[in-house]
Amino acid sequence: MKIGILGTRGIPNNYGGFEQFAEFFSIHAAKAGHSVFVYTPHNHAFQETVFQNVHLIKCYDPEYKIGTAGQFIYDLNCILDSRKRNFDIILQLGYTSSAFWYDLHPKNSIVITNMDGLEWKRSKYSKPIQKLLKIAEKRAARKSDYLISDSIGIQEYLLKTHNKQSEYIAYGANNFNTPNENILEKYQVEKYHFNMIMARFEPENNLEMVLQGVTDSECEHPILVIGNHNTKYGDYLKTKFASCKKNIFLGAIYNLNHLDNLRYFSNLYFHGHTVGGTNPSLLEAMGSQALIAAHNNDFNKGVLANNAYFFNSADEVKKIIDTIKKIDNLQFVKNNFDAIADKFNWNKINEEYLQFFNKCLAGNTSRSKAK
Repeated sequence: MKIGILGTRGIPNNYGGFEQFAEFFSIHAAKAGHSVFVYTPHNHAFQETVFQNVHLIKCYDPEYKIGTAGQFIYDLNCILDSRKRNFDIILQLGYTSSAFWYDLHPKNSIVITNMDGLEWKRSKYSKPIQKLLKIAEKRAARKSDYLISDSIGIQEYLLKTHNKQSEYIAYGANNFNTPNENILEKYQVEKYHFNMIMARFEPENNLEMVLQGVTDSECEHPILVIGNHNTKYGDYLKTKFASCKKNIFLGAIYNLNHLDNLRYFSNLYFHGHTVGGTNPSLLEAMGSQALIAAHNNDFNKGVLANNAYFFNSADEVKKIIDTIKKIDNLQFVKNNFDAIADKFNWNKINEEYLQFFNKCLAGNTSRSKAK
């Protein structure tokens, strides 16, 4: 099978969830004997053309020059290049900046789109942009040959909103069970005497709510805030909470071993996301044996079930911080750890993708692209 993966900022991952998935899945598929190509911006830090038997196709990405508009040009360049590659499967990860080019996908390839989350709900977008993203979502849903949902909630939404069936395949994670307490020295924290939160600095991830709860709490444990805070919203949060020395802004960390150890040795791991499907950082926290406190919404509950504490306000965050200790909740930790092993492990997820691709190929070798 010849597979092209579009819609990411390239591999090896130095950005986010889709990039991490593209890295893990492409390596897995290549090891299984498939010919795999991942599209990558021309200025990616890794400049080789092959990464662990995965072929990298470099396309010009002007985002570094012109900002967000550059993503649309990059996606267009990737799709145009795919027309000459004769892929059996094109896996399009997300649709935000690619949906308007869907008619340009090659007609002889099966286009499968992972629909990600409800992008138009992100509060960082203005009303006109949210409307545009709704149009993009509709185009991606209608123009793709097949859809993948990474949560049951997204699967139900696509069926209800667009009358489109989708294949449910969750995101993946690995179990972590090799802690190294020495890593904590780099971050100047002591095991079980700090909390943490990791997220992009966007309002819908509720960093402000969590940091307000930390600031108001009587507990003196610091919270490590992990993510790129050199943004307008990051500046707002750093200014608002400048007087609280418990809020420690570390910036982005891409060293997975360090992240696993921080999650493992934290007292509480806060997850404030409200938009999207199965969030990668949440699964990683479960696999890292963190005790999780999550925003109370259907997406998070669909993954965690009852094995976490949930909050809707800064007051509830404060109460959790002041009263909850990891040592008293090890059953929650074990249940989530087992869920990663049983339901969300990468080998299982990667195999589900390959099985779905084979199913699509078997039933659609002569599928018409007319919509």
